[in-house]
Amino acid sequence: MITSQAVNEAIDYILYHIDEDISLEKVANYCHFSKYYFCRLFKEQTGEGVYEFIKRVRLEQSAFRLKVERERPITEISADYGYSSSNYSSAFKTHYHMTPISFRSKSYHQSMEHPFFHHENWDVENFEECNRKITVKNIPDYHVIYERRFGNYEGLCREWNLFIKKYEKYFTDKTKFLERTYDDPAVTEVENCLYDICMSVEPDCPLENTITIQGGKCAIYHFKSHAKYIYAAYQTIFLIWLPKTRFEIDARRSLFDIYHTVDYKTKYMELDICVPIKDVAI
Repeated sequence: MITSQAVNEAIDYILYHIDEDISLEKVANYCHFSKYYFCRLFKEQTGEGVYEFIKRVRLEQSAFRLKVERERPITEISADYGYSSSNYSSAFKTHYHMTPISFRSKSYHQSMEHPFFHHENWDVENFEECNRKITVKNIPDYHVIYERRFGNYEGLCREWNLFIKKYEKYFTDKTKFLERTYDDPAVTEVENCLYDICMSVEPDCPLENTITIQGGKCAIYHFKSHAKYIYAAYQTIFLIWLPKTRFEIDARRSLFDIYHTVDYKTKYMELDICVPIKDVAI
């Protein structure tokens, strides 16, 4: 778990400005630290250097867009993250051991290789099945207590139990439990996947580790099944539903889940997968 609020704020700053020119000086100044102290703190908390983190996230976000924006030229996507065509191909191949063209052509197959349940077969739904489970609407902002983590989701039940016990005095009859996700495990190595576990609170909550998750227009997939099928639901949205609609993901906002029912024994869950969207620019 990332325990430094300054590092969390730095990550938020980097993610929001990932398609801009980000310098170490800008991030350190944003956190009101010297460059030397901030670099050391960031590496201690995340296991990566600041520039290493920025470079990886840029490549992985561009790879995700190669996957979901299949008609968009690779050169346009790479340019969005500050790469020339030749530099992008070289950096991409170093990271993924294949060219951007190969990655895009193989992305459908790779997305069906479940990162947590390796010995089972996974199928996406067709568009009609998926579309029946999706509602497009505006949802409110959520002010939340959050804890941020890197890595595998296998210990998530235990982490949620500890989180709930830690903050139970802030529960009300209006409390919602949310999980904010930043990465697609089909694109990002599982140990590098970043996520927040959250519970809604009033804006005047005195704790430091609070943040507002931006609402707005979302495609809401109403999930009702075993937890292991959540990954397939996400891939269906990315690969099947989005390409056949007039929408694209709004990268300035985060994806998040809102939990409604969780059976810890059977792993049955009912939750809303909230994907921020905007109309495709014409």
